Amino acid sequence: MNRLVSRLLLCGLLASPAVHAALPAGAPAPDFSTQASLGGQVYAFKLNEALKQGPVVLYFFPAAFTQGCTIEAHNFAEATDEYKALGATVIGVSTDNIDTLNKFSVSECRGKFAVAADGDGKIMKSYDAVHDRRPEMAQRVSYVISPAGKVLYSYTDMSPEHHVANTLRALRDWKAGKL
Repeated sequence: MNRLVSRLLLCGLLASPAVHAALPAGAPAPDFSTQASLGGQVYAFKLNEALKQGPVVLYFFPAAFTQGCTIEAHNFAEATDEYKALGATVIGVSTDNIDTLNKFSVSECRGKFAVAADGDGKIMKSYDAVHDRRPEMAQRVSYVISPAGKVLYSYTDMSPEHHVANTLRALRDWKAGKL
């Protein structure tokens, strides 16, 4: 099976819920710094700096330009104004290289939010976001992290469909003092 077909199957068709355990609510969010791209511009992303601005929605995805990951990027891009209204920063992370993510940030993220490179997999490992069947890739996991650096919410599902709605709901609940 060629690599593209394999990646499409991974991101699009393996959409069954995972038996994966993400970091639980209340856990400290591991700090990290890495290269990221926003609208085709590469910069140094630092979680601790982003948290000074408000909550962070950190989502892991298996591979740029695959079916499910493209759907998820479009969904996050369409919801950017809602995240901004809640004071949140969105950043996607994958093991893709920064050149690939630079293109992905323009075309699929539509220049609305950043995507970051985790070439050595250290970030996904620290967030327990390693794919169950393909350890060289990330599992599709979304986190909402409070400005205090604590995990408020995590959601794991290989289907890209509910990550945006669930993280927006968690942010609203946090703003309302329910989390």
